[in-house]
Amino acid sequence: MSSTGLDPTFSDLPHRHLGEVALARAQELGVTHADFRLERNRYQYLGARDGVLQTASDAEDLGFAVRVVHGGAWGFASGVVLTDDEARRVAETAVAVAKVAAAMTTTPVELAPEPVHDDVTRISGYDVNPLDVPTREKADLLVDWTERLRTGSAVAHATSFLQQVQENKYYADLSGTRTTQQRVRLQPGFEATGEDADTGVFDSMASVAPPVGRGWEYLTGSHWDWDAELAEVPELLAEKLTAPSVEAGSYDLVVHPSNLWLTIHESIGHATELDRALGYEANYAGTSFATYDQLGTLRYGSPVMNVQGDRTTEHGLATVGYDDEGVQTQAWDIVRDGVLVGYQLDRSMGHLKPELNEGRSNGCAYADSPGHIPIQRMANVSLQPGTDGLSTDDLVSRVEHGIYVVGDKSWSIDMQRFNFQFTGQRFYRITDGRLDGMLRDVAYQATTTDFWGSMEAVGGPETWELHGAFNCGKAQPGQVAAVSHGCPTALFRGVNILNTTDEAGH
Repeated sequence: MSSTGLDPTFSDLPHRHLGEVALARAQELGVTHADFRLERNRYQYLGARDGVLQTASDAEDLGFAVRVVHGGAWGFASGVVLTDDEARRVAETAVAVAKVAAAMTTTPVELAPEPVHDDVTRISGYDVNPLDVPTREKADLLVDWTERLRTGSAVAHATSFLQQVQENKYYADLSGTRTTQQRVRLQPGFEATGEDADTGVFDSMASVAPPVGRGWEYLTGSHWDWDAELAEVPELLAEKLTAPSVEAGSYDLVVHPSNLWLTIHESIGHATELDRALGYEANYAGTSFATYDQLGTLRYGSPVMNVQGDRTTEHGLATVGYDDEGVQTQAWDIVRDGVLVGYQLDRSMGHLKPELNEGRSNGCAYADSPGHIPIQRMANVSLQPGTDGLSTDDLVSRVEHGIYVVGDKSWSIDMQRFNFQFTGQRFYRITDGRLDGMLRDVAYQATTTDFWGSMEAVGGPETWELHGAFNCGKAQPGQVAAVSHGCPTALFRGVNILNTTDEAGH
């Protein structure tokens, strides 16, 4: 845990008092449930290009929300004026919204039970809050990165960026739960672009460093070797610009965690959100092929496929102590030995399917701002490593004709989370168990169950890495959440490979 304490500028806000006022008014109006959430989110983004700082922006989102169940329907309202009168008004508005919604609600809202968590505080695991570091120091670092990248002969332009977030939340409900949380996360990155003068091929090579739930020490300590990657990327770009274009066909794949995390996110993470599987989340990015009637029978992948959901992994982007419904977070199985055995749940979904998770939510409610209602959001969904300790080299040695995939890039997946194709940062031909030079224009294509069914082996714990994204989108109005996905290197047999340049001409 962090050695730093709760931000005093948040502690000094009247969150507890306003919560008492709002909840008392909601109770007077006859609600069956009410919760209060006051939060302040601070953001800073810095961006540099070719030795010059181009962007430096700061933003803050401060406000509170009241959510109620009245007459079997949800009601929600929010405000930004931190006064008693406004707290009462927002509670009254939430109840008024519920009364209108009740006439349109066919299934009464009920929440899965949750123990009371009285007055608990959690601060995420970091040493130095990046927002406390002088902006000049961060800007100098990003500028230096671009200048170092441009020393490579193949690099025409270089960019770098740093996104930082400090999130503070206070939650209280009528049952007596009160939680106060602070978490910090950051996403650094850089990219080099260039063109081969002889062929006119233009391409890029980016950092594969993951976003993390850490502090400034991520950029100055030993968690990631920035110097080595900055030295390597220009050379990788030069090789990529002159690499041969892939011949489409069937290949065995060895996929590094820096690429596989995104396939997990799209084909497992979203597919096993229960609201999607039940058809509640249909407008934005669709529902799911992994419907509830297949629980316990759907062969999601091969027997070496074991996937867990959790909001507890240290430094995970979706890791919190308690979710936005006051539920203590947990870890649970989603796929066991290749079979679908679980889903991600909030309290209303937990009540609808009490046979899951012993009738309890597994802590997957989240709102990205005080102006948004909590919705069911993705946990850290991770593929578990194997027990036989296979290394990446071990997996490569098993392949006669294949491709080694590193780093994420573009992706496409249908609204049922079933048909997909993914590209990457770099690809290496595998010939007779050895890496045999870089390839270009590669995309792998499959259905979700065929792809995971073709997974023959997973690497051991030493190959496992935690990657993720800041920008997972869901809901209407849209909300954005950060989420991590851990996985080992993995071996897949007989995957269809497309040539992206040829496909672009169709």
